[in-house]
Amino acid sequence: ELSVGLIAKVFWLPQELSLCDGAALHRKLYCDLDENAQLLLVEPVVFGRALMGERLRHAYFKDQISIDRCGAPLYRDTTHLNGDVEALLGSRGIAYGARAMASLVYVGPDAEARLQRIARHKWLGVSLIQPDVMVLRLLASDSFEMRRTLLPILDDLTDNTLPTSWRL
Repeated sequence: ELSVGLIAKVFWLPQELSLCDGAALHRKLYCDLDENAQLLLVEPVVFGRALMGERLRHAYFKDQISIDRCGAPLYRDTTHLNGDVEALLGSRGIAYGARAMASLVYVGPDAEARLQRIARHKWLGVSLIQPDVMVLRLLASDSFEMRRTLLPILDDLTDNTLPTSWRL
């Protein structure tokens, strides 16, 4: 649980979660923002290490993100994969063979202006769901491609203050 106070700014930037065959994970992230609080939240996930030949034939993954502003719902997202995750990800309607994904939420007064700079990247969907709330989903072939695409986006959203641990 995160609670972001009035006029505060939080960057939630964990390293990639890497799932392996047999994994069973259900996690929940809840964030409550005060009226003028700002948030950059990214949750990157890698479905097996491609270079190691790992395959996800039997896994359970449920990831829930809830963001409220002053107690009112602002954003809800759930990713739920169960069984042969590799086959599910291979579906055109789910991930078209991607083995890595990232969910990103940016809450700030400049979300619309930043959207214009970010929207040019391929393999991602990005939208404003409110004038100050931008949501992005990125699919990539592997963790390296995901990070390579995310780095310029995160640099922009953090005004080039991204932690060293995020560098390639």
